[in-house]
Amino acid sequence: MAGDMRTPEFDAMVRPAQLYPELWRLFLGLLLIVFCYVSVMALMSVGLFAAVGPLEFFGWLRSLQSPDQPVQTVLLLGTFFGMLLGVVLAALVHFRGPGTLFGPRDETLRGFFVTLAVAVPLYALLIGVGMWFEAPVANLPWDTWLRYLPFALALLFVQIAAEELIFRGYLQQQLAARFAGRWAWMVLPSVLFALLHWNPETGNLVWLFLAVPLVFGLVMADLTARTGSLGAALGLHFVNNVAGLLVISVAGTITGLSRWVTPFGLDQAERMIPSLGVNIVFILLLWRLLIRALR
Repeated sequence: MAGDMRTPEFDAMVRPAQLYPELWRLFLGLLLIVFCYVSVMALMSVGLFAAVGPLEFFGWLRSLQSPDQPVQTVLLLGTFFGMLLGVVLAALVHFRGPGTLFGPRDETLRGFFVTLAVAVPLYALLIGVGMWFEAPVANLPWDTWLRYLPFALALLFVQIAAEELIFRGYLQQQLAARFAGRWAWMVLPSVLFALLHWNPETGNLVWLFLAVPLVFGLVMADLTARTGSLGAALGLHFVNNVAGLLVISVAGTITGLSRWVTPFGLDQAERMIPSLGVNIVFILLLWRLLIRALR
């Protein structure tokens, strides 16, 4: 895909977005996504207030910033139902069916399962090598972890589906319907995706920490553009988040459903610089392998 040339598959994926491509519709759609997300959070907060009472309510809200208990993490992942509802409504603003955001069904399913087949063993290898270099700290006991695992996998899929439908589905397609340059339909959604991962606890290294989700977003945008479907992006995002949220998490972040945590947290961000570099190289190598596997 040299320059700004687009594959026929991606052009076909963008076609439904070209029927009503006005930018005011895009802005209205984004406002709907934010509104639905905030509304679901507000409804969940009301339910939480009724469940725990006024004395513990604000403590629970603070704990959701870095949840270290299973129930807290389940609640946090549950807020992504709001994003999912929001992007469905945003598509309707353009008189599109939500299914058009995925691309062709068969290609979406093929891309998803091919990506799982390639990514799962490679992520397992990466985690195993990382554990060999520096042993992680046990977090959830095996029985507790296995008991929550089915719910965690389902909620994690809701989370990654919501994000992919917004960034690689809705935004990428609607921007591609208006602009030819990749800076608009590939780079801008990836930058926004990276900024959602901004964490003030990373201090002066915040831009280095944002480089990983930026590269990750660009890779998923490229795979979407090459295949004309969300399948590969969904598969890669799902495996990545299972590894980072359910297998081994960074201490002090979202650790409530993780089997292990790192022996250091964001308060020792300098210790994570080598692993950030390894992650970027790993993502780029995996990208090249997926291009071959999906061809």
